[in-house]
Amino acid sequence: MPPIALSQHSHVPDTTPANQGETSPAEATKGASDYLDADYVPYVAPAKASIFSLPLTTLPMSAPLAWLRQGWADYTCCPKAGLFYGLCFFVMGHALWSVFKSAPAYVLALSAGFLLMGPFLCLGLYHASREIEQKRKPSLTASLFAWKPTKGAMGIFAGVLLVLEMVWGRASLIVFAVTFNSMPSAEDTLTQLLNPENVEFLIAYTLVGGFFAGLIFCISVIAIPMIMDREVDAVSAGLTSIRACFQNPGTMLVWGALITLIIGLSMLPYFIGLIVTGPVIGHATWHAYRAIVPPQTENLSEA
Repeated sequence: MPPIALSQHSHVPDTTPANQGETSPAEATKGASDYLDADYVPYVAPAKASIFSLPLTTLPMSAPLAWLRQGWADYTCCPKAGLFYGLCFFVMGHALWSVFKSAPAYVLALSAGFLLMGPFLCLGLYHASREIEQKRKPSLTASLFAWKPTKGAMGIFAGVLLVLEMVWGRASLIVFAVTFNSMPSAEDTLTQLLNPENVEFLIAYTLVGGFFAGLIFCISVIAIPMIMDREVDAVSAGLTSIRACFQNPGTMLVWGALITLIIGLSMLPYFIGLIVTGPVIGHATWHAYRAIVPPQTENLSEA
């Protein structure tokens, strides 16, 4: 059969749907989110907590007395560790006295170093108190290595305190040099301190010492137990310690005064009292930290 020729006016029906290849107005405005599951929630990484967002407890001025009672209780729970660290304080006391006899101008700075660098010696006591708090048996051997997990941060913090101690010692020498023509001996120092003519020197020396003592105390009062407990950096621990002092000025002032009074009285009978009071204050410092800083639930950053 011959092919059928289509004329110019022949019509072949179009079977293609009218809307094929076209986008309806509704589909054109439909976003990608409309194709997702209605229950889908995008993941957002949690932000690190800042040291300035860490809540600190506001305490009454009588709190230091409770810390001392808790410190005594810890001392009686682990007497071997307490005796060991107490003997270390006893040796430090005699070392301080030896330095005083050879360089009396440094005595105030070294005394504060004894009082405020002591927390490094108390690291083992902090560790023992934490073990007691967590219902575990404290060990002297374990306490001797409490510094190892945070040795980097501890080293940095010790360096900061060492610099402050050196500046303090230099300031003490300047006060002596301005007042006396020559450096007095230990016996002459005690005599001249009681001389009414040297009242101005005594005031100036006390003000300089008080300034540096307050600064070191604010930076370090809870910083070292915090570094050990939370394994934070030295800057975060120091700033948190300063925050604690500003939030509890009266309480921390009482605590600092009690430490100074107890340690000072313990030095009088040939430093024998330090065998007991040194460890008790070390344990009490842990409880001061625990009362101010809440238990760890999140990591801190410097931001």
